[in-house]
Amino acid sequence: MTHTQKILVSGATGTVGRELVAGLLDRGHAVRALTRDPSRAALPAGVEVVAGDLTEPDTLVPALEGVTGLHLITFDGGGFAPLETGPRILAAARAAGVRRVTVLHGGGPTPLEDAVRADEAVDWTVLMPVEFMANALEWAEGIVRADEVREPFVSRLSAMVHEADIGAVAAVALTEEGHARQEYVITGPENLTVRDKVAALAAARGREIALVELTEEEAVARWRAEGQPEEVIGFLLEMYGNTPEAGRTVLDTVEKVTGRPARTFAQWAADHAAAFTPATAS
Repeated sequence: MTHTQKILVSGATGTVGRELVAGLLDRGHAVRALTRDPSRAALPAGVEVVAGDLTEPDTLVPALEGVTGLHLITFDGGGFAPLETGPRILAAARAAGVRRVTVLHGGGPTPLEDAVRADEAVDWTVLMPVEFMANALEWAEGIVRADEVREPFVSRLSAMVHEADIGAVAAVALTEEGHARQEYVITGPENLTVRDKVAALAAARGREIALVELTEEEAVARWRAEGQPEEVIGFLLEMYGNTPEAGRTVLDTVEKVTGRPARTFAQWAADHAAAFTPATAS
């Protein structure tokens, strides 16, 4: 174990941010969490929660004091617009003596990630996770209400990753040597179909779940009824009908970086079984 370090985590109340906070605490490091509204953070005891806004880099100056590592997201936590402030954020980080930076890839090129990759003064690591296991929470309402999942392309494959493993990889990259200028594609330990995921959720909650396969036309009609823009619908059809190789290729990044195997979807399902179980279930 390296000596105790203090890490500033932006996006600390998000899906990955909370797991990174937990991972750093587990490794014995001090955590300073950056959020727009500290009163709503609900982070573990011992975490120093501070107010700050990545769209206004000057607000980060006090938060960066005394930290050795910085975790960044690529979008505005309020409006989800791509951040244009990367150069100013990194300038403030360098001035504060930050040594290491991780950035959570946003699914494509972004100004902030471009700025991180271009910075030669800090040891940066880009985290590129595939589908989050937490995406299964989108099915929770239908499962609780009707014991069913309605999806198209149910044989599509995904090497989906547990959010805690993304956090664990980031925690190592922020506190140990050997991860500078690395681009880590992070996956789970297995390829799963929609049928596999539904079966795991049913086993975790101890109650059967019906899988109803939608036709492409039925799926498009549902997404339109939900108000999805046409470009999003086109993206979903492409991703589900022709999943990119990267999204269905299992890699051992988690084990190589952290020293332990990646968590399975069965583990994730067991941890989140309550979200898929009716309140009246015995």
